[in-house]
Amino acid sequence: MEKYENPIEHACDIDEGAMFIANGWQRPEGLCESAWETMSPFVMGLAHGAENFYDGWMKNPRSAMISCNDGFRPVSFLLETIDED
Repeated sequence: MEKYENPIEHACDIDEGAMFIANGWQRPEGLCESAWETMSPFVMGLAHGAENFYDGWMKNPRSAMISCNDGFRPVSFLLETIDED
C-alpha cells in the first residue's frame, strides 16, 4: 500500500457486523460509494426476485457474498433478502 496508495485517514469505517438495509437504488446511509457501486446490481436483482447467482454458489439462493473493489482493503458483504411485514 505504501508504494502505490496516497495515505487515506478513514478509507473504510464499517465495523464487522454492521447492517445496512437498501431501499431501491438509494445507497444506505453509512455505506461507502465504492462498496455500493459493486453491490447495487446484486441488491436490485435480489429485490426483484433474482436468485442462484453464478450457478448457485450460495447455499441460500436468495443471497450473495460480494466484496467491495478496494484492492488494498477489500471488505466482504453478505447480501440477503428480508421479508417485509
